[in-house]
Amino acid sequence: MKNIFDTKVHEETIQRINKLSPDSIPDWGKMSVDQMLAHCSVAYEMAYTDKHPKPNGFMRFLLRTFVKNGVVSEKPYPKNSRTAPVFIISERKDFEVEKKRLISFVQKTFDYGPNYFDGKESLSFGPMTTQEWNNQFYKHLDHHLTQFGV
Repeated sequence: MKNIFDTKVHEETIQRINKLSPDSIPDWGKMSVDQMLAHCSVAYEMAYTDKHPKPNGFMRFLLRTFVKNGVVSEKPYPKNSRTAPVFIISERKDFEVEKKRLISFVQKTFDYGPNYFDGKESLSFGPMTTQEWNNQFYKHLDHHLTQFGV
């Protein structure tokens, strides 16, 4: 798994986002490129904002037990895999606004650095290691950037 805190990987990720255009078409899936950008930002919103409510204790237990490993492992997501309801973006978005917002989240994560994430609590999974945060962020972005051919 590539390391989002590595300068080369960080720059490569932003370059990939910048290769997208409002006319980018997915190789699979139903999202438009603007929806995909907004969708990718949800993971960062959950890490940095109070926009999304914390699941109750029982739901967090289920997420930690049955979902966490699939999200934080190095195993790639399969094409057309199910999306958690909070990540579903049903309305169209402004491409430029969403692109700028996602890049700012990627930059913020890089600027905070790996130490910020060591033991940081995830809304869904509880405290996570820096490696788990890295895998979650990079794997998700890579999956969707690959979906759109960049």
